[in-house]
Amino acid sequence: MLIRTLPVTAHGRYLLDVPAGNGPWPLLVGFHGYAENADVSLGEMRRIPGAGGWLVAAVQGLHAFYSRGNERVVASWMTRQDRELAMADNIRYVGAAIEAIAREYPLRPPLVYAGFSQGAAMAYRAAAAAGHPADGVMVLGGDVPPDLADHDLSRFPPVLIGRGTSDTWYTKEKLDSDLAWLGARGIRAQPFVFEGGHEWTESFREAAGKFLAQRLALR
Repeated sequence: MLIRTLPVTAHGRYLLDVPAGNGPWPLLVGFHGYAENADVSLGEMRRIPGAGGWLVAAVQGLHAFYSRGNERVVASWMTRQDRELAMADNIRYVGAAIEAIAREYPLRPPLVYAGFSQGAAMAYRAAAAAGHPADGVMVLGGDVPPDLADHDLSRFPPVLIGRGTSDTWYTKEKLDSDLAWLGARGIRAQPFVFEGGHEWTESFREAAGKFLAQRLALR
């Protein structure tokens, strides 16, 4: 059996929440978890304190499918199959989405990426390689992808890492490992551990709001 791959044009979907007024606005770009969609991601980011002053964009994974049971359309960022190609596609996709947003709306720094679960890896990758200098990364319930080491991280922005105490997927050991990995590369990482599981909570949203306010203050 021979295996071939072929690049094709695909359409990506992203949702926007645009503040009132004329801008320019800072930009918050979010990535959903596995079997979620951009609607879920946008809804969670909207609830972050202070997010109303940001243009919020939720980018949906290119690989859509129906959720089991209720036929809701959800998406995934990648699988083990053709993983390297999918990563490159996703990074180009994010860069193109930001360029499209900038053509349509007036933007200003800061730019912050946010990711939940499988989307956490996307937030890290986007900050490293999507071609738009980032001022911060917020991740919840997801670890540093090993391929991040393939990129120049000398200007990687500060990171807020959220973990629920009862999260059985993103464990304490994974958090500790990520903090050590990032710290060894001179990347400032702030952990936020809260009572809860593999989920968004009000306490994490409050921490995310403070993180966004800090990025604004530095600009």
